[in-house]
Amino acid sequence: MNQKEKIKGYKEIVQVRASEEKIQETIRKSKNAFFKAEQERMLSYHEFLWTQLRVIQKRWWILQFILLVMLWITLSFIHDEMYIKRSMGVATALFVILIIPELWKNRSCECMEIEATSYYSLKQVYAARMLLFGVTDIFLITLFLGAASAGLHFELSELVVQFLFPLCVTTSICFGILCSKHSFSEAVAIILCIIWSAVWLFVVLNEKVYTIVTVPIWFVLLGITILFLVFNVYRVLKNCNQYLEVSLDEIRT
Repeated sequence: MNQKEKIKGYKEIVQVRASEEKIQETIRKSKNAFFKAEQERMLSYHEFLWTQLRVIQKRWWILQFILLVMLWITLSFIHDEMYIKRSMGVATALFVILIIPELWKNRSCECMEIEATSYYSLKQVYAARMLLFGVTDIFLITLFLGAASAGLHFELSELVVQFLFPLCVTTSICFGILCSKHSFSEAVAIILCIIWSAVWLFVVLNEKVYTIVTVPIWFVLLGITILFLVFNVYRVLKNCNQYLEVSLDEIRT
């Protein structure tokens, strides 16, 4: 009798009946061991933020800083109010445009569906990146406004109108495009930002239009813009898992 026949005969003689209770207990212990091991490897919130910070390309922040430095130098040499307004309007659009490639990285690389299946959801990823961009940009803008107000003796209210208001509008446009469920590219956001920059230049360079709006009205408009920006950020976080990487026409075909 060869080895295979011996094994076959042994199987016929010895029949092991598995206990359903033991099977469920083994499954339960296996799950507990797996979850315990994963919990020990789980990143804390600060570690998750640090991981996202390492993923973000720092060149965009460096370019934003260089842009603000160049704007400050330009304002220190310009004494014509018209050119000051023009410089502010162009700088705000460029400041926001510089972060568009990083915000659109998920879509441009077509990896949103893959990220949606990962442990950390797209909502968590977007929230972390928006927090990092927000903190960094607020720091840069505060530094610039403080330096311009103290060093160049600009009125803070004028800086808010000329820089902060168009900046918030441009950012709202970007997030409005980003939170769309359709697959708009970053080029669309850049074009709309440029169009808004042209509209803003028309407003500030037209004295008849510009003087109609008083400072309190500008602050009211700024408040409305900030609320709209917050609403668009909320929409991005709420609907990020529903975004399409391709158009509906491509899906139907």
